[in-house]
Amino acid sequence: MSNLQLDYFINTLDTELHNFIRNIDKEKINLVAELILDAKQHGGRVHVTGIGKPSHVSQYISALLSSTGTPAYFLDATESVHGSAGQVMEGDIVIAISNSGETLELQQTIEALKKLSIKIVSVTGGNSSWLARNTDLTLFAGVKEEGDSFNKPPRASIIAEILILQAVSIVLQEKSHLNMEQYHLWHPGGSLGKSLERK
Repeated sequence: MSNLQLDYFINTLDTELHNFIRNIDKEKINLVAELILDAKQHGGRVHVTGIGKPSHVSQYISALLSSTGTPAYFLDATESVHGSAGQVMEGDIVIAISNSGETLELQQTIEALKKLSIKIVSVTGGNSSWLARNTDLTLFAGVKEEGDSFNKPPRASIIAEILILQAVSIVLQEKSHLNMEQYHLWHPGGSLGKSLERK
């Protein structure tokens, strides 16, 4: 039984992510990158937020962006309506991640942030969701099947969210003209740092 479930997961992941990658909107990715670069040129910063599992994606993406030439900060969505929104300044960009786009706690965060004269990018599987309707740009990161019999725990959708934001990070990295010397300055330690020293 466990092998059948495992096969179902692998096959579902293969199908869902193949379809997702094939239909990625490259124009939207470039628009988001340009929005971030424009904000950066005017002293704006990037903040990434989400509730539940997407909050972990937010932490990873903010770290990835920071390490590839676009300083970014994790914004705790549950704390933002209790003061943490103070880290967001006029002219900044917020990336908000939610599979459904209907998460009530995130809605409260977005409503608070919209009063700060910032741009908000949503990453969601719900193109017509509340989040998509109430943000400046939307990156679609949706799947039909998560990969298990419940079809509830975020599995494939989490990978889709990571992939679409990795694509944004690659565009930003290239447009920021990051070179290996700069990259090494931010990665002096560990196996990665040693591999860069040898180049």
